[in-house]
Amino acid sequence: MKKSLILVMLVVAIIATAAFGFMACNKKADVVKVIDIKITDEEYAFCVNKADTELLASVNEYIATIKSNGTFDAIVNKYFGDGTPTPVESAPAGTANALVVATNAAFEPFEYLDGNKFLGVDMEIAKGLADYLNKPLVIKNIEFDSIFSEINAGTASIGMAGITVNESRKELVQFTSSYYNASQVVVVKADDTTFDACKTAEDVEAILNTLTADKKIGVQRGTTGNFYVVGDVDWDFPGLKATCKEYSSAALAIQDMNNGNIDYVIVDEAPAKKITEKMNKLA
Repeated sequence: MKKSLILVMLVVAIIATAAFGFMACNKKADVVKVIDIKITDEEYAFCVNKADTELLASVNEYIATIKSNGTFDAIVNKYFGDGTPTPVESAPAGTANALVVATNAAFEPFEYLDGNKFLGVDMEIAKGLADYLNKPLVIKNIEFDSIFSEINAGTASIGMAGITVNESRKELVQFTSSYYNASQVVVVKADDTTFDACKTAEDVEAILNTLTADKKIGVQRGTTGNFYVVGDVDWDFPGLKATCKEYSSAALAIQDMNNGNIDYVIVDEAPAKKITEKMNKLA
């Protein structure tokens, strides 16, 4: 009896081990990864026309309100924690007396699309702001680097798109109070070990500064990552010798890297993590 029991237990153990081994062998390997070291220190804010001091005051009041009453933390938890995102719908273009928000809905978790509905931290804040102002919400989904011209032209009320505050942009628009601290990170293919030994931002930058023009770095056009690679005095970025390749979204840049057309991507940390997570799940 004891021998039979031992034999059964042994067979079960062998089957379990084999099954675990089969699952391990068939687990999909990641295709891209984020180098989890921040190479910049930035602040996000919304932007409005320089002449619209009334809207600026109202937005700052709203930001202060949602930060003090817990609404902002609850929204952030929907995208960085265990909360459930709330889709936001846009009223038709041309709706009277609307709060017109210019965004680039390819920057998850701050703004992105699910069908014809908008999701993201910024989009939920936009909806709350419109309600606070007792206005319908119209969302204009455009290229990121067109947002500032839309604000200047008065064809949009406010820019909400994970926008980093800097001096050159202050010449074009006026910024609200900051609402989120952000940073740039490097994204590489999963089997790339170039930055694996890095411990600090200085370690990452030292490697980036050794890259020559034959190396290609992808960025989202008009973003901090773009200025980081090409260099900009106002941003205090000396620039890199590597070739900069611009894309309309961070997701397209990372996908092109995965396809082997560029070497690295530099992008905001939160979108980088969301994009790589989704790409690895689909691999």
